Amino acid sequence: MEKREQLSSRLGFILISAGCAIGLGNVWRFPYITGQYGGGAFVLMYIFFLIIMGVPIMVMELAVGRASQRSAALSFNILEPKGSKWHYFRYFAIAGNFLLMMFYTTIAGWMLAYFYKTATGKFEGLDAKGITNAFGALTSNRDEMIFWMILICVIALVVCAFGLQKGVENVTKFMMSGLFVIMLILVVRAVTLPGAVEGLKFYLTPNFTKLGGKHLGDAVFAAMGQAFFTLSIGIGSIAIFGSFIGKERSLTGEAITITGLDTIVAIVSGLIIFPSTFAFNINPGEGPGLVFVTLPNVFSAMPLGRFFGSLFFLFMTFAALSTVLAVFQNIITYSRELWGWELKKSVLVNGIILIVLSLPCVLGMTDWASFKIGGKQIMDIEDFVVSNNLLPLGSMVYLLFCVSKHGWGWKNFKEEANAGKGVKFPGGGFAKVYLNYLLPLIVLLIFVQGYWALTHAK
Repeated sequence: MEKREQLSSRLGFILISAGCAIGLGNVWRFPYITGQYGGGAFVLMYIFFLIIMGVPIMVMELAVGRASQRSAALSFNILEPKGSKWHYFRYFAIAGNFLLMMFYTTIAGWMLAYFYKTATGKFEGLDAKGITNAFGALTSNRDEMIFWMILICVIALVVCAFGLQKGVENVTKFMMSGLFVIMLILVVRAVTLPGAVEGLKFYLTPNFTKLGGKHLGDAVFAAMGQAFFTLSIGIGSIAIFGSFIGKERSLTGEAITITGLDTIVAIVSGLIIFPSTFAFNINPGEGPGLVFVTLPNVFSAMPLGRFFGSLFFLFMTFAALSTVLAVFQNIITYSRELWGWELKKSVLVNGIILIVLSLPCVLGMTDWASFKIGGKQIMDIEDFVVSNNLLPLGSMVYLLFCVSKHGWGWKNFKEEANAGKGVKFPGGGFAKVYLNYLLPLIVLLIFVQGYWALTHAK
């Protein structure tokens, strides 16, 4: 295998890592649950859990990647004590990255489809029912969904084929810069709409009555879950970017910056959504309905709605594609490290596998729609396996590997995390006790709660 590429700049590392973390959950889940659980009060709780849960595990993933200078395919082999079996985790990590893309590429395809449809005026003149039916028409059209899914895959694969610096880093820098500019334009438009103030009040005013009594437990779990899942930690998709950087900066500071960017996108998405929906008296729903039904209705009623709608779906496409690029880069690197494949061979073989594995998700909504497990279609099953199993369990592996004397160990982890300038990882007795005993319990609680919610769904 030829000499391993590194990222050309710290900015590239920050934006690629943030791009991996920033995804669709920032837009179609975070704003809604924030409004549901007390606005500003929930945001404070969410940030608290990000700091005590998300940041430490992200630092651990980055540290394992940087110390080994390898992806999850080989990082544990290099760092584990002789004779231990931590390296078996690589199969788990590889499966996690493939499984994530098996449904994420379809959703990313929806975003690109809606950007095209909005920009070309396909929704102009449609009433609310027509816009609702348009989304139903897309998700029931097998061939159209396959077209957009393959197009997203091809775009990502072509970018990856240019290499880490010329391809993934340069394109991600452009997309993430564009994403923040588009967000700024959309926020200015949203908050200046007549009636937008009521949406801002609903979204940001702390309402502690919504956190009282029986709602408190729900709100705590919602904040914990969102804080945990938003960063894409646990399957090595963040660790790989640690393997592409040097030791000039401490990893805690970098993790805080990445987490901060992810949080900004989540919070600012609400500043776009709630003022807009309140201004036009439209209920801000949750999930795909918010993005593909609610917001197109808002844009259809808004002056210059086609322009702002196109910008919004370009923003969503960038958010989705940045994650696809990061995970594709991870998958491509796995096969290069394990089998010494050249870049082009790895892109071609993995590209074919990824496209084929993405087909069941599309078919699960069309030809195989009757196939369900526990009432869930294929996309929901894939999402549940990744979000409620692989991410928390994988995070537990990184956590235990870094703190246990039977793994890499606390001393080695701290030395790596604190190498370079910047914020240092806390090294006091409480930090060690917290990471050894309390944080694993919290992660386990999130894992169990996922199954509790599944079995007690209304």
